[in-house]
Amino acid sequence: MEKFSQSEYWIHLYSARRRIIACATVIEEIQPFLPDDVSFEVLDFGLHLRPEGLRKVLQEKIDEASSSADVLLLGYGLCSMAVVGLRATTAHLVIPRVDDCIAIFLGSCAAYKKQARQEPGTYYLTKGWIEAGDTPFEEHKLLVEKYGEEKAKRMTGLLLKNYKRLAFINTGQYEIERYQAYARQTAEQFNLRFEEIEGSSALVKKMVFGPWDDEFVVIAPGQTVQYTDFATN
Repeated sequence: MEKFSQSEYWIHLYSARRRIIACATVIEEIQPFLPDDVSFEVLDFGLHLRPEGLRKVLQEKIDEASSSADVLLLGYGLCSMAVVGLRATTAHLVIPRVDDCIAIFLGSCAAYKKQARQEPGTYYLTKGWIEAGDTPFEEHKLLVEKYGEEKAKRMTGLLLKNYKRLAFINTGQYEIERYQAYARQTAEQFNLRFEEIEGSSALVKKMVFGPWDDEFVVIAPGQTVQYTDFATN
C-alpha cells in the first residue's frame, strides 16, 4: 500500500473512487448531493427485517464493488448489528456512527439523542418509510383484512402502547405535502400526537464530501467492522 502522511492520507481518500451502497429510505436524502462521478446502489428496506440477511447482502455488494471503488460509503447505521462483521479486502468502508437512519435524517447522533430525551415515546416517519410501507400502520390494514377491525385495533394498540407521538421528519429534499398529510392522518387514527420536526442534510453532506470525522466509522482495507466502533460519548 502506498505510504502517506496523515494529511495526505485523508486527501487521498476524499479524492478516491467512491461508491455508495444505501438503504432505499436513505438514498433519497443522499442523491441531491451526489457528484456525477459517485455511483450508487440501492438495497430494499425490507432487508432490515432480518439483520443477518442484510449483513449477507451488504457483504456481497461490498465484495462486488471493491474492484471498482476505493471507498465504499454505506448509507446505514449500526442497524440492529447488521453492519458488524463487514469487511472490504481492498477498499475503505465509511459508515455513519449512528444506531439507525433516524440520526441520519436528523443530521447527527446528537440531534437524535436530544429528541429521544425530550420525547422518548416517538414513532418517526419520513417519505422513505412511508413509501416502503413497512410500519405498524400499514401492517394494521392487513390485520383488519385478516381479523376484523376490532381485533386488529387491539393488536396494533399493543404494538404502539409505548408511543405517544408520531413525528414526521421534514428533510426538505422532496415535495412533502402528501407525506405530511399521511403522517397527520395516521397520528389521528392511532391517537398519537402529531408533530413535524425539521430534518438536516448535515450528516449526508459530510458522508458524500467529508470530513469523515468522529461522526463516522472508517474501516481500512482488510479490517472488520466491530460493535465497539460505534461507541459514542
